[in-house]
Formats: sequence, structure tokens, C-alpha cells
Amino acid sequence: MVCPACGTAIAGEGRFCPKCGAQVAGPQMAGAQMPGQQQAAGYGPPMYPMQALVTPRVQRNLQALGILWCVYGAYRAIGGLAGMFFLQMASMRGFGGFINGGWPYGGHWEHGPVWLAALVPFVAIYTVIVTGLALLVGYGLLTRRPWGRTLAIVAAVLALFKPVLGTALGIYTLWVLAPAQSGAEFDAIADRS
Repeated sequence: MVCPACGTAIAGEGRFCPKCGAQVAGPQMAGAQMPGQQQAAGYGPPMYPMQALVTPRVQRNLQALGILWCVYGAYRAIGGLAGMFFLQMASMRGFGGFINGGWPYGGHWEHGPVWLAALVPFVAIYTVIVTGLALLVGYGLLTRRPWGRTLAIVAAVLALFKPVLGTALGIYTLWVLAPAQSGAEFDAIADRS
């Protein structure tokens, strides 16, 4: 049997190519036509099944998934910096402090609530952790590290709780990497690199 993706000879009845990780079709019965097969002009021997010519899910989506996790890490870093700036400005002089010299709601405070300044270190630590996790997942997927799939699944479950972008990225990551077949495919790709 020959791998339809890279042309490597495959010994035995393996379901995945040991070189590129592509799924290969099993042996076919002579003369039987499986769904997805076509015949040339209605007669003659069946051509290759269309399923075997399609690139496997993990191989097809892994690069995009790694890039999206890196972009998501940058997005989380920018959001965290904006949050720290917001808290710092609110605790120093208030939002109207540069215009009228005091807190904009009532004008009684020279400084905003002090407890807002106490939140800045916590926001900074949280930002570093979530940004680092997202960038580490992106690196692990882009470089095909063996631990990349496991870390991506954990990060995807955590990202599900972050509305809109985090939820979408978490669902996409789990769709690509969570099935058992994806695990075998990722392991074949990770062993190769």
C-alpha cells in the first residue's frame, strides 16, 4: 500500500502513514465500488477513493490553529494592558481628572477609589499567565511538539469560558484535536518532526 499524501510505501494494514501521518484507506475488495469512488467515463476500473485524497483533519488545520493561538495570546496581552491602564487611571484621578481636577461623578474625590489600584497587580499576573499559556500552545502546535496536543486541549477547555473569541477558538481546537483519531494522527506528525 502507498500513502496517497506523500507516496511512502506502507507495510501491513496501518491506518496512518508513518512518515506524514495521513490516513490511508484500507484494502478494497476487487471489483467492489465503495462510496466516494468514481469510474472513468462510466466503465473500466474504479479510480482512487475521494476520501483517501483528502488531507486529514489535524494535518489540514494544525498550522492555522497554532497561528490562531499566538494571535489569541497577543489579544489577551493587549486586553490585559488596557485593563491595567483603565484601573490605574480610575484609581489615580478619575476619568475626568485631567479635565476638571477631580472624580467626574460628584467631584468630591481628589483620587479615585484606592481598591482599584490594588487590583492592578492581580490583573498583571493573570495577563501574564493567560498570555503565556496561549503563546506556549501556539508554539507547541506550530513546532509539532508531542505535548502540544494535550496542552492545547487543556487551554481550549479554559478558553471556552472567555466569551466570543475564546469560545470560538476553544471549540475549533477541540474539534481538531480532541477525537481519538486526531490523537493518533497528531502523534504520527509529532514523531516525524
